[in-house]
Amino acid sequence: MFASENGLKGDPRLEAISAAIRVVPDFPKKGIMFQDITTLLLDHKAFKHTIDIFVDRYRDMQISVVAGVEARGFLFGPSIALAIGAKFIPLRKPGKLPGKVISESYELEYGHDRLEMHVGTVEPRERVIIIDDLVATGGTLSAAISLLGFFLFLSV
Repeated sequence: MFASENGLKGDPRLEAISAAIRVVPDFPKKGIMFQDITTLLLDHKAFKHTIDIFVDRYRDMQISVVAGVEARGFLFGPSIALAIGAKFIPLRKPGKLPGKVISESYELEYGHDRLEMHVGTVEPRERVIIIDDLVATGGTLSAAISLLGFFLFLSV
């Protein structure tokens, strides 16, 4: 569906990206089909295709913030931010950021966790995209949206 809706249907870059991602059954626990992107990172062409697709999509949308979810959002987010002229904000696991932070808890397929971000990193009316590796339950993405939205509400 993503490919059709975004003019990428039949794009050979998507085939290269998909082929470069290893699926690991029953990791980190039974019943999970883990999408291992470390194999994508080993394939420089597929990795570049991944970044290029994001850059092509967001280059002219006046995005000022790219927020990357730990840890895989850190692999893609800074490259995308640099290419579109935006700042990069890390959304980290608890206790990893010094200084004043806000946090949001969320549920995972196999447990629960929390994201944190520095206070003062996003300004009102900034346009933000969130980079993560995949959406399983949607918990991480919901937490990221809540964090960014909560901060924007506090900043107004």
